[in-house]
Amino acid sequence: MAAVLPNSVSGVAVSGLARALVQAGRLQAAQAEALNKQAIADKTPFIDVLLDSRAIDARSLAMFCADTFGYPALDLSAFNPSFLQENVISTKLMQSQRVLALAKRGNKLSVAISDPTNTQTLDQIKFQTELTVEPVIVEHPALLKLIDKLGQSTEQNLETLIGDDLDVELSEEGTAEPGDAATADIDDAPVVKFLQKILLDAINMGASDLHFEPFEKFYRIRFRVDGVLQEIAQPPLAIKEKLASRIKVISKLDISEKRVPQDGRMKLVVSKNRTIDFRVSTLPTLFGEKIVMRILDATQAQMGIDALGYDPDQKELLLDAIHRPYGMVLVTGPTGSGKTVSLYTCLNILNKPGINISTAEDPAEINLPGVNQVNVNDKAGLTFAAALKSFLRQDPDIIMVGEIRDLETADIAIKAAQTGHMVFSTLHTNDAPSTLTRLMNMGVAPFNIASSVIMITAQRLARRLCTCKQPTSIPDETLLEAGFQEDELDGTWVPYKPVGCERCNGSGYKGRVGIYQIMPITEDIERIILAHGTALEIEEQARRDGVKTLREAGLVKVKQGLTSLEEVLSCTNE
Repeated sequence: MAAVLPNSVSGVAVSGLARALVQAGRLQAAQAEALNKQAIADKTPFIDVLLDSRAIDARSLAMFCADTFGYPALDLSAFNPSFLQENVISTKLMQSQRVLALAKRGNKLSVAISDPTNTQTLDQIKFQTELTVEPVIVEHPALLKLIDKLGQSTEQNLETLIGDDLDVELSEEGTAEPGDAATADIDDAPVVKFLQKILLDAINMGASDLHFEPFEKFYRIRFRVDGVLQEIAQPPLAIKEKLASRIKVISKLDISEKRVPQDGRMKLVVSKNRTIDFRVSTLPTLFGEKIVMRILDATQAQMGIDALGYDPDQKELLLDAIHRPYGMVLVTGPTGSGKTVSLYTCLNILNKPGINISTAEDPAEINLPGVNQVNVNDKAGLTFAAALKSFLRQDPDIIMVGEIRDLETADIAIKAAQTGHMVFSTLHTNDAPSTLTRLMNMGVAPFNIASSVIMITAQRLARRLCTCKQPTSIPDETLLEAGFQEDELDGTWVPYKPVGCERCNGSGYKGRVGIYQIMPITEDIERIILAHGTALEIEEQARRDGVKTLREAGLVKVKQGLTSLEEVLSCTNE
């Protein structure tokens, strides 16, 4: 049983291990206070400062902690490191808090620790592992030595993390020659294989983005899976420069330039029939270049409209709009809400030999054969507006503008829609009604909006419940407050909650499902636009026309058991 100690000793404000030593008479109160102040000033754990001061030796301190707090002691020099429990405690926690997982028996985990007053770390381990933590006292220098040895082993054996059976190839067309001195030090096999393994893991996990992040004391790699960032690995800090240079070489970026952000692309050949592109962005930070890679999988645009999650009535309205001979369809939503995939799904439906489709994007994210795609380059003068003007001289049937950012682009796009072309584009607005007022605020004349825009869709992506989901009970008051109507609480459906299994890595969610607000521009809405109406007036008319809000569309997914109520509440506002 751990000892309970007072908050102060002889009026001296000390805590934790220092307080225990003072109470036991092993340390003078003034000495404890001085060492404590030094530890705070140096931002160093008290136990390090204590042992450096030689006020007590490591062995005596370990025996004192074991006796005082009632925990068993272990001589690490007699312990076989091969028996250590791997992948139970994260590498970051092990190195930052100086703890080791020794053994696991049933739901109990023995943890080596040198400072038993560090209860916060013990609680953190308990939370991470969901196991009962049993501390074992070890000598502090021996613990640090073993943790350091494990870290060095990881660095020296980086290549052992990678299998040799990867059927992938990183395309390096247009990069520096292999014999170039600038690239000679980044072509070593461990870094190459490690990067290939990371990219392949990201694809297999269904990640949308990869983050390579350097910090002062560690280097981490995170994946965004189903909209949520997850830490995947903490490779040795020593490889950050080689890894960044390797990524920049195959992305056709300048490896000597580390002071300004850069953007590029790279390609991963997974098999003869499948190639995946990555959009690469570098950003100089305090401790190196952070690199974010967006996975651009062309197969997403070929999944078909049924896979995106449109309700039958929404799907019918959308298909009717995109098959019109002319007009403008706008897709709105925040970054990462799936706007590009929705647009490309529509383009894929319309991509026929008799149709001329041109797109202007920044940059083109998905390669779609049969579609003329243009990358916007502001530095070279190839803006969205310039590309649109050129498109109108290219005999187009369908035009897609990556984003309407300014009045000039909006005016040209609207004129194209008014002169017999079908125009698709995106805007960053919260919902469909506010998109129309956003265009008016940009300076577009209301009569031009009313005569060109035929449909607006707003969308969000909610995490889809895994097959391990279970029914849950939610009070009627909570459901009504969320937006359900009383007649919907008839007992014919039940809400589900996330549980967690191996398939979903314990999150309870696997994949994502779209939540859509489909708003056709009716004659009544056109009248409100021409009268310079507000977003609120447009929203009220849309509701009278039967248009669901994003929250209402999300609640339909809850009734269908596709996602949880918590997820819908978190990604929609009312």
